[in-house]
Amino acid sequence: MKRFKALCPLAILFLVAGAQETTPSGFEQWTPASLKRFDQKMHDDAAQDPHHFAVEQLADFPNDSFLWVHREADGQVEWHETQADVFFVQSGSATLLLGGTMIDAETVGPHEKRNGSIRGGVRRKLSAGDAVRIPARVPHQVLLDGAQEFNYFVVKVKGY
Repeated sequence: MKRFKALCPLAILFLVAGAQETTPSGFEQWTPASLKRFDQKMHDDAAQDPHHFAVEQLADFPNDSFLWVHREADGQVEWHETQADVFFVQSGSATLLLGGTMIDAETVGPHEKRNGSIRGGVRRKLSAGDAVRIPARVPHQVLLDGAQEFNYFVVKVKGY
């Protein structure tokens, strides 16, 4: 019995330590090093894409999704009916044109329009370290303004 009492605290410590090491379901972490492994693939994909654009979907959950984006030219005009976009700029600089009226857009999927142009709108300069939120149903376009490349992390918040 003494041996059992002596082992109980030790067993409890192992159980607590084991419970603390379990990562919650749905947890994700992307470090600069983990994203760097996509560099060559993103450059190669952008070189093959007519819009000089590459995207890597990192995760897709019911309420949100996560993308790593690389651009080497201006982006298309975009409009998402049911998703807000949150950009975290990693490197490079660009101008975000947003708002106004989307002209001559094409429906490219459920709740998604692209192409055309934006009449009116506002321009916001983006550079490394910036974060922006673009509400659902707001046309937007990333313009490189002569920059060589622009890299950013996107969180798509679903359900609007």
